[in-house]
Amino acid sequence: MISFIVPAYNEEQCLAETIDALHRAGLALGEAYEVLVVDDGSTDKTAAIAVHHGAVLVSVAYRQIATTRNAGARVATGDCLIFVDADTVANDEVVRVAVQAMRNGAVGGGAGMLFDEPTPAFARFLLRVVVHLFRATRLATGCFLFCTRSGFTAVGGFDERYYGAEEIVMSRALKRVGQFIILKQSVTTSARKIRIYSAIEVMLFM
Repeated sequence: MISFIVPAYNEEQCLAETIDALHRAGLALGEAYEVLVVDDGSTDKTAAIAVHHGAVLVSVAYRQIATTRNAGARVATGDCLIFVDADTVANDEVVRVAVQAMRNGAVGGGAGMLFDEPTPAFARFLLRVVVHLFRATRLATGCFLFCTRSGFTAVGGFDERYYGAEEIVMSRALKRVGQFIILKQSVTTSARKIRIYSAIEVMLFM
């Protein structure tokens, strides 16, 4: 069983496309899968969209991403866990290669990342730098991280002491218990937040 776990808070804008892409990828695998949306106290149509598009709805009220991810993993029944942000599209190939990596012995990993369009020029440049650094250090970006159930259990899941960069902490923990790889393939994530801010504001935030 493959479990796709999607944490979400007020993601009515992007969630349907994310879920539909995971269904396509799951069907292309030709094996059992499930899509879980962990709705963390949304006040918009996130929960209704999740159900309408065939996801298992898990309702929580943590407002803390690490805890929300862990809540989804507790409900999931798969031996392969794939965490995908609610504004991220994972295509058939990246999912297939991620599952194959776990079947071949990897404890977990991540993938490259692209922004959807339109994307400001500074953001495209910054993204190339970030992706290069994450590949060089073998760290997963937050929008797509996968791991085996046994690996997740061995490290105790996402560290709930962290309110940000929990994917980096998780990557480091998984590397200590097994092979952790960054795929050549990429997922596409929304640049809607980047489009709101200037280059200086983005750099200050980072």
